[in-house]
Amino acid sequence: MSPGWSGGSIPGQDINPELLSIACVKRCDCVSEGSIRMSPSVMCPVQLLLNYQRWRRESPEISSCLSPSSVLGLLNTSYHAVLPQRDCTGSRVLIYRIGQWNPKDWSAFQVFRVSLMTSEIISRENETQRQGVKAIFDLAGWSLSHALQINPSLARKISSVLSDSFPLKIHMHGSDFQDSLSGFFSSHVLPPEYGGHGPGITQVCQGWTNHLLQSENLLQQIAAHPTGDITMTPDDCLITEEGGTL
Repeated sequence: MSPGWSGGSIPGQDINPELLSIACVKRCDCVSEGSIRMSPSVMCPVQLLLNYQRWRRESPEISSCLSPSSVLGLLNTSYHAVLPQRDCTGSRVLIYRIGQWNPKDWSAFQVFRVSLMTSEIISRENETQRQGVKAIFDLAGWSLSHALQINPSLARKISSVLSDSFPLKIHMHGSDFQDSLSGFFSSHVLPPEYGGHGPGITQVCQGWTNHLLQSENLLQQIAAHPTGDITMTPDDCLITEEGGTL
């Protein structure tokens, strides 16, 4: 396994990655791990939301197309999943498998849109708003062809939305990631491929793909309204905690 990513608020550790994990904290009064220390300069939730809405308005080339069916081929490679159960802190756990992305078939813009679609869906959950999000970036298979897809313009946009809207803490994991991830995630929620006892990665990726497809209408509404002012029905964004219909 190659680099991947896990974690919660502000980077700054020795880097020798095999796997990275990230935790995104969306509230200034609640963190997704006990070890996170929030800086006094971290902005409050309303300001974070305003920053994100501004970023969406300024990045129409990314945010104006939130159609899961347009990236179905990528999703069907088991590139991305939201695990059906939260971890012990109540955080949503996301997985991105970078090696499943073929840059000959999918641009970096399309890949980043997948993250936006997921963010828009799960950010509507009250529990996620309180407890935040953690993500594992599995960098097995990362290559120069992937890096060349991320041009300076896209890199600035990604950096902007992460730094202004999602406080982060980053942890690097080496070849022993199946053991070290247990220090950040509950083993019962992780797939066996990541040292856990939960459903397999292919199953959870397919489950999340199905949910994104079911959310197509909601996501198209969101894309059409950069201010986030949309009408939702009860079926639009409810996600069951045990991996049922999302």
